[in-house]
Amino acid sequence: MSVTITSNSLTVSQLIAADVPVIMGILNVTPDSFSDGGEFDRIDAAVARALEMQSQGASIIDVGGESTRPGAQPVDVNQEIARVVPVIETIRRQSDIQISIDTSKPEVMKAAVMAGANLVNDVNALCAEGAVTCCAELSVPVCLMHMQGEPRTMQKNPEYSDVVNEVREFLLERARFCIEAGIAADQILLDPGFGFGKTLKHNLQLLSRLDELCALDFRVLVGFSRKSMLGAILDRAVDQRVIGGVAAAVIAYSKGARWFRVHDVAETSDALKVCMALNQV
Repeated sequence: MSVTITSNSLTVSQLIAADVPVIMGILNVTPDSFSDGGEFDRIDAAVARALEMQSQGASIIDVGGESTRPGAQPVDVNQEIARVVPVIETIRRQSDIQISIDTSKPEVMKAAVMAGANLVNDVNALCAEGAVTCCAELSVPVCLMHMQGEPRTMQKNPEYSDVVNEVREFLLERARFCIEAGIAADQILLDPGFGFGKTLKHNLQLLSRLDELCALDFRVLVGFSRKSMLGAILDRAVDQRVIGGVAAAVIAYSKGARWFRVHDVAETSDALKVCMALNQV
């Protein structure tokens, strides 16, 4: 019995509607991302990696031109556009795979969508001035993520009274704001933001109670891939956290998550196929 996760021919809207795992392959076209900074900051290398991830089972490629690792410094709008637009345009010429733009800047969102991106993935939950209006006008699906603070300071003693409730209320409030601005509810994804302004305990509490977020009327995207929470648990370097990330993805799937933002596409795809096979018995 061969199991297929999703078809590369599905649109983002169709992927959101489908009750199947969706793998979002991470493509950082930056010099300073925590895991792969500098590996794919040339157009040819970036596009080759995108096509490789597509062949491994990714349904969408998430292109980012500004690192959001702890302590990361902001990038100028024009520089970010210069990093991501040529990559998106080239991927689009060579493939019909769906593309998301990982940015918090409305100007970058618009430039990326005009270049061929199909989804806006914002770690800042469209909180920047003009971001919600921009996405409503572009008529593209969006992913809203929770982050306490900002990348430069988010890991400096983050505190919550109840991390799951606070993350849920924030995401619901942002989703309501987007809906009121004209973004359709069925075009919104929610991301609890593992590792973004959260201690290891907070991250584990979120994972343990992820079913509470998945019970909401929105698809949930999770991103554990190679993050420091796995390093803290496993005491392993960034490039040695693949199995931990896959295990976290399987747990998240069992609790209702269906979107997975990962570096290690082939390994995650295999694990999720095993999860899916249980549903076909």
